[in-house]
Amino acid sequence: MILSILFVLLTAVYLTLLEFSKNTWPGWLFAVATCVLVLLLHHFHKAKPPLLFLGFFLFLIVNYFVTAPPVKRVPAVALKHPAVTKVLHLKDGDITGVYNADHSVKVYAGIPYAAPPIGDLRFREPQPVEKWTDTLACDHFGPMAMQPRPAVLIDSLSHLLGYHDYRMQWGDEYREAMSEDCLYLNVFAPSKQNKPLPVIFYIHGGSLTTGQSSYTEYRGEDLAKKGVIFVNFAYRLGVFGYYAAKDLQEESPHHTTGNYGLLDQIAALNWVKENIAVFGGDPDQVTIAGESAGASSAGALCVSPLTKGLFRYCIAESSGIIAKKPFHTYRDFATALKEGATVRKEFGAKKSANLRTLSAQELLKTQSNQSAMTQDGYAIMEPPYQTYEKGNNHEQALLHGFNAKEADAFILDKHATKENYKQLLADEIGAYAKEMARILPAHSHKRDQHFIIDKGGDAKGALATAYSAIWFSYSHHVWNRYLMEQNRPSYEYYFTKTNRSLSNYHAGELPYAYGNLWRHPGLYTKSDEKLSEIMQNYWTNFAKTGNPNGKGLPNWPMRHSGQTELLQLDTTIKTVPDPNEALYKIIDAYQDSLTTSKP
Repeated sequence: MILSILFVLLTAVYLTLLEFSKNTWPGWLFAVATCVLVLLLHHFHKAKPPLLFLGFFLFLIVNYFVTAPPVKRVPAVALKHPAVTKVLHLKDGDITGVYNADHSVKVYAGIPYAAPPIGDLRFREPQPVEKWTDTLACDHFGPMAMQPRPAVLIDSLSHLLGYHDYRMQWGDEYREAMSEDCLYLNVFAPSKQNKPLPVIFYIHGGSLTTGQSSYTEYRGEDLAKKGVIFVNFAYRLGVFGYYAAKDLQEESPHHTTGNYGLLDQIAALNWVKENIAVFGGDPDQVTIAGESAGASSAGALCVSPLTKGLFRYCIAESSGIIAKKPFHTYRDFATALKEGATVRKEFGAKKSANLRTLSAQELLKTQSNQSAMTQDGYAIMEPPYQTYEKGNNHEQALLHGFNAKEADAFILDKHATKENYKQLLADEIGAYAKEMARILPAHSHKRDQHFIIDKGGDAKGALATAYSAIWFSYSHHVWNRYLMEQNRPSYEYYFTKTNRSLSNYHAGELPYAYGNLWRHPGLYTKSDEKLSEIMQNYWTNFAKTGNPNGKGLPNWPMRHSGQTELLQLDTTIKTVPDPNEALYKIIDAYQDSLTTSKP
């Protein structure tokens, strides 16, 4: 009897493992059937218990791997048989898309915007698409770019314990396709329109090392319903997108290296200029947008000489590269070359050409740091802040801001105490740590939420506040300051809304701004839905006019010398002082020291 109970319990645990690992349904069927068979054999004494247990255990292991989730591309809409759109005629070939459930939006997913950057095209500027003759069915998102990613089991647990959005459902028993052949984009367009519509061109985040265009939090169906065309896309990441080497620079017709991912973004932006009118978009009314590394990338597009005239406005969420020395996602060319040399040394490659012979999976194993753009003399000509000082940046208006707890999720591995607090600050701002610790003492901020794997410490709240200002909100402070000096409209927000998912941590604003709360039933309340509706209207109004304000919306004042407050996005929307103003002065002093100390 005890052994029978053990077999049943083991099967139940195993079925839970299959669910979190996204194994296919035959795995469930085989597991249950085998459990029943084992119980029968045990009941009728047809096999000895040790042999039964060993056989059952071995079968479970084999079954787990045999029924592992297959690799598939993600469908454009969550419908089994979506209606197909009429054929569109692009310059490279004909395509069809699919309608969403109520036919209010047409989705065209997986449109190639550049040639596959594989083989000899690895580590080269994006090349034109080869034209196709048959009509291309754009009903699935393209593969995600090559990137490190956790096992399916770990990913499921992160959604269960971290995002709190895990759901048991049929149809998700697969793993998203990943390939070096990743240069595809997606277009979300309203089904009915009577005039050319403004375009939001969205760049996903992920530290320039992770991310995919299929992610639910920034799909564009709901924004399309509000009268804009929404475009997002994949671009090369990590070593594939940001590896730099002198020999690559020498072979390049543009004498560039280290910015392949950024050049992909520019290629996608050029594609929009040439093709978006076919979808009903206005090629002269484009707003670039991005979050985290996507916001940093948007900043790079604002200073690149290659993007002049390709967009009007910019939306930047939770990052930027406008500081004199950005804290992340941007590095000087010498550092980029040094990290490139690390890659060659890892794989025993004398030349970059040798790295082209490696498989994508092998190259992905690099331990080098390839998470930053660089000043290559082609896509980026000078340190971005210098372009802003000259007033040569391209955005005519800016909507930007940050969240309350930007850094918290990035410092889970740090144990912050009053004893090591100053040193942890010094790791980022050197000798100015003492002054920051005086203004922001180790005991000053108590945390109101904890993660299971967080190493904690009595100074963790203060450290999270400091790092949020240093890594994230400071870039918006600087960006805003330049726009004010140039008399260009700047609208800055501060997102503080709590919820049962990402709350007001890094990226927590995404499903609100892009209208995707409905994809997570049970996680958000009526107050969240109300805020999301307001934010969507702000974002789309800005794309239409360069001003987020509109009828029925709380007034969002433009920043200027007499108006220095942020718009707090929460259950109650109001203007508030920037909570990090005192910290910015210290970071300013640190940044100034980096340039004034050089001869």
